[in-house]
Amino acid sequence: MSTVVLNKKLSSNFYLMKVNKTLNAKMGQFAMIRAWDKYPLLSRPISVYDEDGEGVTFLYKVVGEGTSIFSKLKSGDSVNVEGAYGTSFPILNGRILLVGGGVGIAPLYLAAKTLKNNSKDSVIDVLLGFTDEPLLLDEFSKVARDFKYQVGGFITDLVNDESYDYIYTCGPSIMMETLYKKIVNKDKLYASFESRMACGIGVCLACSCMTINGNKKLCTDGPIFLAKEVFNV
Repeated sequence: MSTVVLNKKLSSNFYLMKVNKTLNAKMGQFAMIRAWDKYPLLSRPISVYDEDGEGVTFLYKVVGEGTSIFSKLKSGDSVNVEGAYGTSFPILNGRILLVGGGVGIAPLYLAAKTLKNNSKDSVIDVLLGFTDEPLLLDEFSKVARDFKYQVGGFITDLVNDESYDYIYTCGPSIMMETLYKKIVNKDKLYASFESRMACGIGVCLACSCMTINGNKKLCTDGPIFLAKEVFNV
């Protein structure tokens, strides 16, 4: 069991929760979290937003019973955190753009920080789209050379893929597919896909995803794929 360090409300339905747990998480990985005994039955998969020497932080959105329970946690409460699970965004050098929408912005903070720290020669830019109230603007501006955000509309309209060697994205599937169709070089786009998960370790097959290489499990084969592996099916 881990202990909640903070559980900060950022907007009407977004929270930032930090626990005193070490996961050694890579950018794009997730944890299976639960703060209850028997009900709800399943833990919830939550992307790692950040990790430092004092613990791991998760950005989550209240969308159902499990995340509603998370939102009521206080500092000192117990929570079970297992992971980190899944694949990660590759550590590459060059001009890299991170594009996120909604709760899909969650893994992109650790991604930007990791890429920035990995190479002084790389250029890391960030584009974030929000439905209503923008979040964590100061935090993202500190880990990006150029940071832009948009409330409403289509964040993909701001993407000029010719300016970048690689693009990493996470968000609603329709946003990521629109981005995939827009860019010319399909080999430069890496996407993080979301799905309901039961176990997080590839046993239950609840998160199967069709790819050009057959069915894959998002929890172990993903959640990070070259976008063309999924959108080119």
